[in-house]
Amino acid sequence: MAVKAFVLDTNVLLHNAQSIESFQDNDVVIPMAAIEELDKFKKNSDELGRNARQVIRRLDKLRQSSNKPGQLRQGVSLSTISPTATGKLFVLSAAELGNGEMDSKIRDVFRLDFGGDTPDNRILKVAFGLREKGRQVVFISKDINLRLKADAIGLKVMDFERGKVDERALYTGFQEGTLTAAELDALYKGHGIPNGSRSLYANEYMVYTSSGGSKQSALARLDSDNILRVIDTARTNRVWNVAPRNKEQRMALDLLLNPDIRLVTLVGGAGTGKTLLALAAAMQLVLNENSYDRILVSRPIIPLGNDIGFLPGDKSAKLASWMQPIFDNLEFLLGSESERKAKSSSHYSLEGLLNSGKLELEALTYIRGRSIPRQFVIVDEAQNLTPHEVKTIISRSGEDTKMVLTGDPHQIDNPYLDASSNGLSYTVERMKGQSLFGHITLSRSERSELSALAASLL
Repeated sequence: MAVKAFVLDTNVLLHNAQSIESFQDNDVVIPMAAIEELDKFKKNSDELGRNARQVIRRLDKLRQSSNKPGQLRQGVSLSTISPTATGKLFVLSAAELGNGEMDSKIRDVFRLDFGGDTPDNRILKVAFGLREKGRQVVFISKDINLRLKADAIGLKVMDFERGKVDERALYTGFQEGTLTAAELDALYKGHGIPNGSRSLYANEYMVYTSSGGSKQSALARLDSDNILRVIDTARTNRVWNVAPRNKEQRMALDLLLNPDIRLVTLVGGAGTGKTLLALAAAMQLVLNENSYDRILVSRPIIPLGNDIGFLPGDKSAKLASWMQPIFDNLEFLLGSESERKAKSSSHYSLEGLLNSGKLELEALTYIRGRSIPRQFVIVDEAQNLTPHEVKTIISRSGEDTKMVLTGDPHQIDNPYLDASSNGLSYTVERMKGQSLFGHITLSRSERSELSALAASLL
C-alpha cells in the first residue's frame, strides 16, 4: 500500500499539538505558510499559544535529530518523537513545488482563479503540488471553508478526527428495563440485585418498571461491587430547596451528592437544569454539610455573537459579565432577602458567599498549574472546550475534590469544535465505566413551557 501524504492546516496544529504524530506509517507535510501562522500565535497565553509552542518545539526536536541542514525539507522520521508514528515529516513551500505552474494548472483544469498570496491558498498549493507530483495526498483541516476549496480543486479532504466520538450514540448514563414484583421488593428493602448479564457500566442507572403490569417502579444504580441498588430518594427529594422534576434530574442529583463519584458530566439542552442542579448540590455539600471547603465555578470565555471588546476593571469585574448566567442561577437558589429570612437554609447572600471565600469564580485561563484540593468545581459550558483543555482542567483536581462538567454539545461557539469533537462529549465516552465517574443526559426542559417549546421546535 502506497504511503499517503497528510498535509496539515494550521488549525489542526493549533487544535492538537500531537496531531503530527497521529498518522502512523504515513508521511506528514506541514506547509511553510502554516509555520508562519504558528509564529503569530506562539506568544499567546491561551491554549492556542501553548499548542503553537509545543508544535514548534517538536519540529525543532526533529530538526536536531539530523545533523544535515535542510533535512526537514527532505523528510525526517517521526519515530524520534513518537513510538507509534513511523512515517516522515516534511516542511515544504508552495514556491518549491511550482507555484506559478500550479496557478496555471488550476485555472486550466478547474476553471478557478486561485491567485492571491494568502496563507490558506499557499497551504492548499502545497497539497495540490504534491498530488501533481504523484503523491497520494489527503488534506486535513478543521476549517470547513478551506475543506470546500480543497475539494473544489480535486483534493481529498478530511477533518482531524482524533478525539472524535459518535455524538448520535453518546452514552446517556441510564437504561430502561423491567423487574418482577419480587425483584422490585428486594430493591426497596435495600438488598439490591446482582447485575448479572446486563451490559451496564459502573454508576450507570436502570429505570425499572414492573413486568406484572403494576405501576411500581424504581431507579437503581450499579455500585462498584456490581450490585444494583435503589437510589436514596429521601436525600434527592429536595436539595437546597430544589426538587427534581423528572427521573433524569433525580439521577443527576444522586451523582452530584455522592462523595465517591469524583467526576460528573451533565449533558442536556437549554432549560434541562444542568447548572442549577450542580450549584444546588454544591451549596448543599459546601454550606450545609461542610464536605468541601468552597465552590469553584468557571466557564470558557467565548461570546455568543459579536464580542463586546475590552472590559474595564479588575479580574472580578471582568468575570462578572461572563458569569452572569451563574449569578442568575445562584440568585434563584438564594432567593430575595425576604425569602432568605423565611428559609433557614437560605440565609446566605451572593455577595456574602463571594466575600467569605466560600464561592470563587475563576477564568479557565488561570486554571493551568493550579492544584485544587477539597473543592466542588463546576465547569459550565464545557462543550466549548477541546479534549486537551478538559484533560488539563480535570488533572488539576487535588485530594477530596469533586469536578462537574455541564454543557450542551449542540450549542457550540468554538469555531473548530462540533458535537462529536468537543471535550465534553469526548470525556463522557472515554470515562464511562470508571468507578469515579458518573454521567446523565438530561432531555426534558423544565425552565418554562416557552423554553421547552423553543428547545424542541427551533
